[in-house]
Amino acid sequence: MSEVRWSPVVQSDVFSQRIREQWAEQPGRRLDVLIAGCGRGSRLDLAGLDARVAGVDEDLAPLRSAAAARADLDSWSLGDLRSTPLPPRSLDVVHVSFLLERIQHAELVLDRMVAALRPGGLLLIQMRDRSSAYGFWDRTIPTWLRRRLWHRFVPARSGPGPLPAIYEPVTSREGIHSYCLMRGLMIAEDYLGSSGPALRGRHARLVRAVCGLAEKLSRGRLSATRDEITLVIRKPQNHFARLL
Repeated sequence: MSEVRWSPVVQSDVFSQRIREQWAEQPGRRLDVLIAGCGRGSRLDLAGLDARVAGVDEDLAPLRSAAAARADLDSWSLGDLRSTPLPPRSLDVVHVSFLLERIQHAELVLDRMVAALRPGGLLLIQMRDRSSAYGFWDRTIPTWLRRRLWHRFVPARSGPGPLPAIYEPVTSREGIHSYCLMRGLMIAEDYLGSSGPALRGRHARLVRAVCGLAEKLSRGRLSATRDEITLVIRKPQNHFARLL
């Protein structure tokens, strides 16, 4: 049973609470946490927990600088996420933070992360929705134009960018739900929100107007008000379930 909600705020507080609950369920053992997308992701509040936190991301120069500046990671690495070492059943929590929409072979990368989770582990996903108006413009505006517009529309505090905008089919609510169904994963919580960085910049009114136009022309198929998907997903304990 998934709990579908809408919230205008980033759900990092929800993630931190779920991780604390996971830690409380296994007293005396350290939590192994992976932050996938550590070069541009939000922070987790893990104060007081016995946890080892590792980060991975693509090997891009701006991401390297951002990852190196993080003080909340015990280790981090950048590279091809299809071949990054992820031993099977070695992690309790995987936090995928605004990564899937900007990489190729997103399902393959997800498969490797799910395989690295222990039974009962948590997969925490935040991503931009390709089926939203914001996601539509992000993936259709040419790369050269995105580079020219980025610093004019996006606040500096939003982190490095612009990063690639790939948006494979799994980076939609329907796509990620289908993925979880096929892999035997349970969606415990499902939130919809709005957090596109250009919506917080100095031209936010223009961005909202352009997104509204996309929603109107698509007859509501592309939402102008909800562009972020946040999911709390659990890998089943059942040994007969399909475990990657």
